Amino acid sequence: MNVENIYKEAGALLEGHFILSSGNHSSRYLQSAKVLEDPKTASILADALAKDIKKAGITVDTVCAPALGGVIAGYELARALEVRSIFAERKENIMSLRRGFEIQKGEKIIICEDIITTGGSAMEVAKIITELGGEVVAFAALANRGFCHRQGSEVSRKSNCKLLENIPFFALADFEFEMYEPDNCPMCRSGSTAIKPGSRA
Repeated sequence: MNVENIYKEAGALLEGHFILSSGNHSSRYLQSAKVLEDPKTASILADALAKDIKKAGITVDTVCAPALGGVIAGYELARALEVRSIFAERKENIMSLRRGFEIQKGEKIIICEDIITTGGSAMEVAKIITELGGEVVAFAALANRGFCHRQGSEVSRKSNCKLLENIPFFALADFEFEMYEPDNCPMCRSGSTAIKPGSRA
């Protein structure tokens, strides 16, 4: 499966001048919502991700996704794994479980996003899960921005990866885009104006 081609064909691999959720700038941006708007494509990607997780022998009860970007990916992965799907969301900028979602003590949970960059949001969800007595058994995403090491990849873990090293991370492909701090962005210096296409715009 060529995941990059799937993103390109869906118009989801954007070229321009973007502000990432980290605040850094990049000339390329993955807009997974454009991929996931097609249920058939979403199903194919989730089935492939579930296959890797099953092959690794991961036992899971529930998939939990950070809203907003991870909700569809998490739901599709839960469908493919035939387990429960829940999501966490921000209230006053603090990630929490709402809408009556509960976690049982010892419940085995995979945290799923559409894209994992440094894993900051995933770790916010992991904190909630462990505080409620659940067990995070894996992290998962359709795409890995290349800061964290995923299972089966030669891309090494970078110093700014926040995912726990002792918990496996599954993703379908690595997308390593160059990023710049706002004060050191060549596109800004050339007079270009950055836009923020993500859900936290």
